[in-house]
Amino acid sequence: MKPIERIHNLKAIEWVNDRVRLIDQTKLPGELVYLELSDYRELVSAIKEMRIRGAPVLGVAAAYAVALGAKAIENGSREGLLMEMKKVYQTIVYARPTAVNIKWAVERMRKVVEDTKDVSKIRLALVAEAKKIEAEDEEANRSLARLGAQLVQDGGTVLTHCNTGALATAGYGTALGIVRAAWESGKKLKVFATETRPFLQGARLTAWELLKEGIPVTLITDSMAGHFLSRGCINCVIVGADRIAANGDVANKIGTYTLAVLARENRVPFYVAAPTSTIDLSIPSGEGIPIEERPPEEVTHIGRVLLAPEGVEVRNPAFDITPNKYVSAIVTEKGVIRAPLGKGLSKIFKEGKGG
Repeated sequence: MKPIERIHNLKAIEWVNDRVRLIDQTKLPGELVYLELSDYRELVSAIKEMRIRGAPVLGVAAAYAVALGAKAIENGSREGLLMEMKKVYQTIVYARPTAVNIKWAVERMRKVVEDTKDVSKIRLALVAEAKKIEAEDEEANRSLARLGAQLVQDGGTVLTHCNTGALATAGYGTALGIVRAAWESGKKLKVFATETRPFLQGARLTAWELLKEGIPVTLITDSMAGHFLSRGCINCVIVGADRIAANGDVANKIGTYTLAVLARENRVPFYVAAPTSTIDLSIPSGEGIPIEERPPEEVTHIGRVLLAPEGVEVRNPAFDITPNKYVSAIVTEKGVIRAPLGKGLSKIFKEGKGG
């Protein structure tokens, strides 16, 4: 077998020569392909097509999309630019509705536009703000990873779902960032990664990242998780989040709720790792979080290979909601929050520490 080449400081997205350079994650693990996009609509398409995915990095992508959108507007007046930017904001926000980081980043970029009175400086200000968002996300990931690493047992086995590493963030990772930080601190651990049907982010991306890092990883199907949890093979479950409601309910990749229930049944800690930009205090509970439904072909096909009979009815929600009662702790860059989760989430924002 050909040895896997290590890749350090993997960057899922970055601004290069007035373009957005990103890894096309639909090509992994077979090929490492970079796309260079100069039109915000191309970047929005890349988001919809999951060429770039993962809530934290989608916030970064949204910020860069706003910068690209402003760069393309030819209207020289401030009023004209503000009017055109409204179309840009709307297009980006609706690209993927569940990940709150997109809306969070767009609102932050909108404020830059509104606060910059000199129209000639708006475009440069937007690029600078987007780069700042990127840098802040990586810093937040590293901070939460250091905190979360303390929860990982030396010699233990972590179960994770979907992909929450460098590919899903501006760098380092959230749930996988915790695994990396624990490994780098000298802890000997193993990872069980679910394949994460139907888009196979675990099989294609998480396994790829962990192998690159030299961290022992075992790939399992989603339906095998209960078997290994019931047999005492797993010491903790760590997942990411696409949106966390004010009460601590968590929206994450479909199948997360199942893992949370299985973890509770088998008395295994269930941790959620996310930067504060993923917390949405405007939504009281998970019931108010919109759930994206994706194309049926993701379920009926793998690649171009049809697996199901043509014409079968398909439901394909991309996310589910895990009630806060199943969450042992939420790990953020501002601290580890335990029950009552809602009170803890509110506290970090009231203290002026939240995203």
